[in-house]
Amino acid sequence: MQNAKKEIILFSGLAVLVLWVLVAMGPAFGVRVLAEASCYAILALGLTIQWGYAGLFNAGIMGFVALGGFMAMLFGFPVNEDFWNTDLPAQLGGVGLKALFGIALIYGSTKLYKLGFPGKKLRLTLTLVLSLAVYLWVKTSLDPVASAIESQAGFIGGFGWPIWIGWIVGGSLAGLIAYFIGHICLGLRSDYLAIATLGIAEIIKAFLKNADWLTRGTLTVSPLPWPGPGPAEIGFVAARAVYLSLTAVIIAGLVFLLYRAYNAPWGRTMRAIRDNELSSSAMGKNVNGRRLEVFIFGSVLMGIGGAALITFNGIFDPSGFLPLNHTFLIWVMVILGGAGNNLGTLFGAVFVYVVWTMSEPVALYLLDVMRNLGEAWFAWEAPADLDSRALQARVFVIGLIISLVLRYAPKGLIPEKVAHHT
Repeated sequence: MQNAKKEIILFSGLAVLVLWVLVAMGPAFGVRVLAEASCYAILALGLTIQWGYAGLFNAGIMGFVALGGFMAMLFGFPVNEDFWNTDLPAQLGGVGLKALFGIALIYGSTKLYKLGFPGKKLRLTLTLVLSLAVYLWVKTSLDPVASAIESQAGFIGGFGWPIWIGWIVGGSLAGLIAYFIGHICLGLRSDYLAIATLGIAEIIKAFLKNADWLTRGTLTVSPLPWPGPGPAEIGFVAARAVYLSLTAVIIAGLVFLLYRAYNAPWGRTMRAIRDNELSSSAMGKNVNGRRLEVFIFGSVLMGIGGAALITFNGIFDPSGFLPLNHTFLIWVMVILGGAGNNLGTLFGAVFVYVVWTMSEPVALYLLDVMRNLGEAWFAWEAPADLDSRALQARVFVIGLIISLVLRYAPKGLIPEKVAHHT
């Protein structure tokens, strides 16, 4: 009863905060903030699966967000006729076949022990040398094709398909990358997973940023189509409200499925592994296998959330993926709301994003008041860059909030509810 009362108070306060944003900033801005917060909520649900259910520390959320956004762009952006009306697709396909052949060779080299190939170190050396040779072979084949694409067509463009297909493929690709990361790292200590995800995220960002033939690099790709009617058709407020409704339906479906999974034997197994890995292993549970499952599931949601976020923003900018915005902020949402509690995660996502967005205009207002009072009362000359400093207020406010939460509510404002059976 006490927990229910606390949740009612917290969500009532959140509703007042959202209403204030709608009134103070206008419905167009307010609905935009809520739509973006709903996309972050999907990302936060992916993280709460990994960290809250299984205790897996993912420091590379940005990479999965970027993959989802890239797939949304690739599948949803209109077809580039300047690319497809030349022989460049055939040349690029030839490079792709070489890459597939090289991957098959590398994979085959890892299975030579089945043919009785002697020496583990020798096999490892052969695999490394073959990997380097394949990389150089594919790169020397790709470079002239990439240069031709950039000079003749700009970039390859998109497929012109419904963008929701890109959302699904983006989630699937994020899950595939998570499989390879988890397959290697989940058997080691948790800090290796954090290092691996952080490194992979930076590699993904660097690749997308420098592959001008594929993503236009820093030139960006826009506008991206929406899965529903756009602002040009029904207006900004209505279009954003429709988008918000779509993401809300996705979130509702995810919360329902996660609730069922959490209370099923699978969820109890995950919590047992999280709380006591040795005991779970002694009971015959496949610890690494279950961790790999939950790591993949969470990454799929991150890919879908990233695709939804980039689609809503309408622009794909590889240099716009930042660890602060697309990793740290999501961690703050989960920690503040309550890891392992889906309702708490949703509360944290909306609250943190609203505070993150509104910190700058509120700081600007307060600085203007201080400047006017200082000039009127003390003849104070305000620094020329005073307005630009308001942007840093959001980092200070979020840091202050997470510090207070960790001090007074270390399990989050709405902590995980664990049923105790006697």
